[in-house]
Amino acid sequence: ECPLCLLPQPPEAFPSLASCSHRSCRSCLQQYLRLAVRESRVPASCPHCPAALHPADVHRLLPEPALRDKYEEFLLRRLLVADPGTRWCPAPDCSYAVFAHGCAECPRLTCGREGCGTEFCYHCRQPWHPDGPCAPAPSLATPTAQPEESAHGEALAQAEAEDIKVCPRCSAFIVKINDGSCNRMNCTVCGCLFCWLCLREISDVHFLSPSGCTFWGKRPWSRTRRILWQLGMVLGAPMVISLAAGVAVPVITIGIPIYMGRKVLAGGPGSRRSSLSGCQQCLSVTSSVLLSLFVSPIITALTVGVGVPLVLTYVYGTVVLSLCR
Repeated sequence: ECPLCLLPQPPEAFPSLASCSHRSCRSCLQQYLRLAVRESRVPASCPHCPAALHPADVHRLLPEPALRDKYEEFLLRRLLVADPGTRWCPAPDCSYAVFAHGCAECPRLTCGREGCGTEFCYHCRQPWHPDGPCAPAPSLATPTAQPEESAHGEALAQAEAEDIKVCPRCSAFIVKINDGSCNRMNCTVCGCLFCWLCLREISDVHFLSPSGCTFWGKRPWSRTRRILWQLGMVLGAPMVISLAAGVAVPVITIGIPIYMGRKVLAGGPGSRRSSLSGCQQCLSVTSSVLLSLFVSPIITALTVGVGVPLVLTYVYGTVVLSLCR
């Protein structure tokens, strides 16, 4: 049975994949790849896991030559977008890539596509401007409405500006649905992982740092609120850590033996405990509790000994450094 369409299929209808061991019927894989290529989700991953499909498998499964060519084009664009020296021609209907390594001092570039020849700037990636500085990139938040237009039009433009932003690496337009989802965004064009609020490339600890960006929310914290929160962390850290450690130590030390004793006593309907006598059950519960009493102080010491220094390092290292800035 295919796990995607839930229909019974013969064994030969399940092609093998080089990236993983998951199997789906050929018809479902072909439809999945058609949608992935048309939506520019390239490189495509397995429908069951994050493993990227091998290009040879994609070519073997895609029956349409046009989609195979589009897949190759998207793969190439994904590779070029990740290259910091590649520039794209800004002319309409021209997607020619120009390799421009070492052009910072001589920023005038020329598109090499036959029939185009557009000249543009290496720095701002806009049409060439020999007599002036680089113009700032067009902001989506700049209202284009005329003064005589209604306030409803301005509000709509502002709402669209908040829902559409530019990838900080490849400048592709990114749309975020206002459904309360998190601010950790992944550009499908270049694979850049960035924060929707500050538009900076991020790591997994960005929202734990004192940057003012929140995992959920529509805008970062204000400077005053961020500074007050950081001061509160610096001044209140010893009390909070002491309180947390004072609660965690007895909970872990006493909780683990109680949990293990209840777990062993409960057993299961098909477990070996149902065939034991009362004395054997009592001995099993007692031994598990005694073993837990021996192990729980070690776990408590490791938790406190590792967790407390990490929290203190973060508060009096990262937070204090952020305050000094």
